Amino acid sequence: MSELVLYEVIDRVGYITLNRPEKRNALSFEFVQQLKDAFVIAERDETCKVIVLRANGEVFCAGADLAYLQQLQQNTYEENLADSHHLMQLFQGIYFNKKVVIAEVNGSALAGGTGLATVCDFCFATPASSFGCTELKIGFVPAIVMVFLVRKATEHIAKKLLLTGEVFSAEKAVQYGLINEVVVPEKLSETVFAFATTLCKQASSQSMEMIKEMLAKVQEISLEEGLQYATKMNAKARATDDCKKGIAAFLNKEKLTW
Repeated sequence: MSELVLYEVIDRVGYITLNRPEKRNALSFEFVQQLKDAFVIAERDETCKVIVLRANGEVFCAGADLAYLQQLQQNTYEENLADSHHLMQLFQGIYFNKKVVIAEVNGSALAGGTGLATVCDFCFATPASSFGCTELKIGFVPAIVMVFLVRKATEHIAKKLLLTGEVFSAEKAVQYGLINEVVVPEKLSETVFAFATTLCKQASSQSMEMIKEMLAKVQEISLEEGLQYATKMNAKARATDDCKKGIAAFLNKEKLTW
């Protein structure tokens, strides 16, 4: 992995680190590409069970790089469409990743930074961290992020955040349902690692993968279709190696560590 994005695995926790602190970890085309590549690598890495997205520097992610935005003004519609698709693939790759993804936010996460935090399965942030869909303040729209935001928050809250561009605190983000917990800076990494390792030890990889897949799917279909889909997934889960192993351990009163 090149220097814009770092990747390492510690005790089955795969860390993807934004490493452009001098630019406030702002997103450029190459930065997005390297993030996409990192999530593919982590998803395929058999030594990694849970993924943590974090950042070096005082800012988690300031959104799009200004020089990058200036360049986009010169693009044709077709070029901008291709570039938008490039960004969409990043968010898609995080949201639909087979492995649980945890955001560790220390500092501001604005615009695209809020998007990165929103598409993760869990998010822990410090009291000084801030969030905001600020795109409309420069005449832009948080179009791709919106698709995921309305899945995590109510439409009422989504309208408030998207139509006002409000910059809000981590405490507010918890109230809005966007993040899970606010943690003091000196305990943030420790808390995230403890949460990730608990998942590693107590949860089946195959079960987590299937649950993530189902959570994404059932929101798109009718109740009847959802029940039919759930019935099939229930049957499929029973045939997995993890399920057979888990039931055997339960029946034999054996302590199981995944």
